[in-house]
Amino acid sequence: MKYLCLIYEEEKRFTQVSKPELDKVMSEYGALTEDLKKNGQYVAGFQLQPTDAATTVRSRNGKVSTTDGPFAETKEQLGGAYLIEAKDLNEAVQVASRIPSARFGSIEVRPIVERNQVKSQPAEALASSTA
Repeated sequence: MKYLCLIYEEEKRFTQVSKPELDKVMSEYGALTEDLKKNGQYVAGFQLQPTDAATTVRSRNGKVSTTDGPFAETKEQLGGAYLIEAKDLNEAVQVASRIPSARFGSIEVRPIVERNQVKSQPAEALASSTA
């Protein structure tokens, strides 16, 4: 089963840490990525640009509006994600606990709905999940 590990952390933290500390964390990310690839658990991974590069899009009554930055003001921002393969939620949580940002931020683990799962869900469930 596939799980998305959403990585949340305070963006400003990265402007406040020393270069050696930042290099250490990035090296840990590299090592984790290589380990996940070696174990067949890596599907994809990415780091996002800071929230000041974000644009929020809304469409209401046929009108599209955009806002610079994220929709919500929060203490932690979405900084990136790993898409992993795991046998169950427990294994996915174990992988998420190894993500370096789990030490100073949080990792949200969510199962991915795969195509064969979508076909088996009632239409009412799908409609309520997109509202």
